[in-house]
Amino acid sequence: MEAVDAPVRTERYIDPYLAGALLGVVLFCAYALTGTGLGASGAINRAQLSIVKLVAPSHVDSIKHFAATAGGSRQPLADPSVGMLLGTLLGGFASGLLHRRVRVELRKGPRATAGTRLLLAFTGGGIMGFGARLARGCTSGQALSGGAVLSVGSFAFMFSIFGAGYALAWFFRKQWI
Repeated sequence: MEAVDAPVRTERYIDPYLAGALLGVVLFCAYALTGTGLGASGAINRAQLSIVKLVAPSHVDSIKHFAATAGGSRQPLADPSVGMLLGTLLGGFASGLLHRRVRVELRKGPRATAGTRLLLAFTGGGIMGFGARLARGCTSGQALSGGAVLSVGSFAFMFSIFGAGYALAWFFRKQWI
């Protein structure tokens, strides 16, 4: 893996207004076809539960929260969210291949070491993952799907995410400049 300082990007991307409109169409189709919105944390939880069920099915059955999703004869991977997550991963990879953007690299600022960048990335990802479980949905599920149905909890979650981002940006800015 090559560690690269984050240069100014000159590649062209899709117009953000068009991308937003297309994302709205995808969200509408998700509700129309599956009866549920977009989000990744539920599918990741189901994948984790399917692994736990393989090695310790009695443990899954003994915990009420796990049993509701994967207990007994329930199949945790038999849910539309799992297909949407796989489609997101495969679609992103296909787009990267099509536009020649697939490469293994570590993007960081000129002052950051590769280790610092990885530590910050994994720490931030862990905190966000924990927060997604507490909030009962990830940022895409809360912001897009919850926001689309005007959920007050989703708006509170998103304001918290943006507020925390602004509050912490000053402390971490030197990693990128």
